[in-house]
Amino acid sequence: MLRRATADDLPNMLAWRNQDANRSVSINQHLITAEEHAAWWSRVCQDPTRRVLMFEYASRPLGVVTFFDHDPVARSASWGFYLDHDGTTADGTALLAWTKIMREAVAYAFAPGPDGLDIDVLEGEVLPHNESVRTMNRRLGFTEGEPYEQTVGDGSVTAIPVRLHRDDRPTRRSGKEQ
Repeated sequence: MLRRATADDLPNMLAWRNQDANRSVSINQHLITAEEHAAWWSRVCQDPTRRVLMFEYASRPLGVVTFFDHDPVARSASWGFYLDHDGTTADGTALLAWTKIMREAVAYAFAPGPDGLDIDVLEGEVLPHNESVRTMNRRLGFTEGEPYEQTVGDGSVTAIPVRLHRDDRPTRRSGKEQ
């Protein structure tokens, strides 16, 4: 289940985002300080193009989905997500949580408001070495663009743009996702 994040979720969001497994597959890989996180949250709360959601399973928060650059006129948005990698790995729910958060986030993006973004195009980025997410993206219908370099801090990161159009989403009935 996805729900809107609140200030009460901030400690979990920061702790999960700073887990080594999550930082290693993020564009920005530095440890985020509490001050940076608070400033980010303050900006997010004032930005109508952003939406931050908590992913819960069995009434337990397990991850975060962020939608940004939401343009209702162009009917597009970008997204990203991360899980409580350490917690879900320790209790054996990592694969279940990872699959569910991606499917629920994509469904939310295309669902009509107020329980969705009602967009036609969902975009994101993935690092080349993040093969598991790249594979799941393909199963969900995303296409990959040409890799490009981004400047991040004092260095650069190669990212692969991904894109999913509403009409290209697989359906279980069609068997495309299986």
